[in-house]
Amino acid sequence: MEADGIVGASAVAVHRGQVVARVAVGYQDRDARVPVDTNTLFHWGSITKTLTAVAVMQQVQRGRLSLDHPVVRDLPELRRIHDPFGGVERITVRMLLSHSAGFRNGTWPYAQGAPWEPFEPTTWEQLVAMMPYQQLLFPPGERYGYSNPAYVYLARLVEQRTGDPWDSYIHKNLFTPLGLTRSYFRGTPVHLVKHRGYGYTVVRDSTAPGGTRLAATGPDFDPGITTPNGGWNAPVGELARYVAWLTGVLRTEATDAVLSREALELMWRPVVPMAEGYEASPDQGIGLGFFVRQRGAQRIVGHTGFQGGYRSFFYFDPESTRGIVVAFNTTNEVRPDTAGYARVHALGLGLLK
Repeated sequence: MEADGIVGASAVAVHRGQVVARVAVGYQDRDARVPVDTNTLFHWGSITKTLTAVAVMQQVQRGRLSLDHPVVRDLPELRRIHDPFGGVERITVRMLLSHSAGFRNGTWPYAQGAPWEPFEPTTWEQLVAMMPYQQLLFPPGERYGYSNPAYVYLARLVEQRTGDPWDSYIHKNLFTPLGLTRSYFRGTPVHLVKHRGYGYTVVRDSTAPGGTRLAATGPDFDPGITTPNGGWNAPVGELARYVAWLTGVLRTEATDAVLSREALELMWRPVVPMAEGYEASPDQGIGLGFFVRQRGAQRIVGHTGFQGGYRSFFYFDPESTRGIVVAFNTTNEVRPDTAGYARVHALGLGLLK
């Protein structure tokens, strides 16, 4: 935290479905001097993608969708994207889930930092309007290429298959049966406002002492149409409960109905190696919505998140049921490869050995 100028952070270690260690340090609101505690709400960024992936697999398990289903049959708008490889027609649900469809990473490439700009595109129509001005980056299925828009497309499929808005579907079919009562999207519910943390970013400022300053992004921001790839808000305890379900320890009639163990195991099989680009690692592959690290006979599953000043990660070992959940409310843009975050990330993975 000192190395990276982080305002507040929280972490839990999980084993056999229970929190066995916990740490909360710094402030959820620096100006008001409100400390981080067990109730502090963090933004989990791209960890949200695992929720979308589970929602898609629910449709597969219920026979409403196939992993090999060509997505342009449901999303013909994708044909507007420039396709130098003749591959858009071949893109499948499996490719979207495994970031191997060839789509670009960013959703909103035009931001200049003006106060009137949206945080992310707010409607599906905005996303569609940008499609003619982008192109596939590689032939679908050829390799890994992290893509936020891919998960908006997956959410669109879930909405078409169920008739529910994505937010509502996740609340009904994941949050409620898993008992995640303090998880939400977009604006903070009134009864949780006092626990809402602020996001912060360390930015360059030649007029400030040391040439940097801390900018607050505020307590709430709206990811808009991109909420399915990065909109989850919750305290770390909710993520610990999520890990307890993923590792098969949290078992009730309601949780067992969410998704079968067989389907989860399928999601944790690497589809393509993560050899380059976002979160690349020589021992890591991407499954269906989850990062998968193979360390000898041990398999580590999880995801990372980065949005609105927040940085986070969670990993777990399905066999030992050990898990680690970590959240920071600050990103250091002056030092993008921050030494502190990298150390904590490595230490967290080390705890699972």
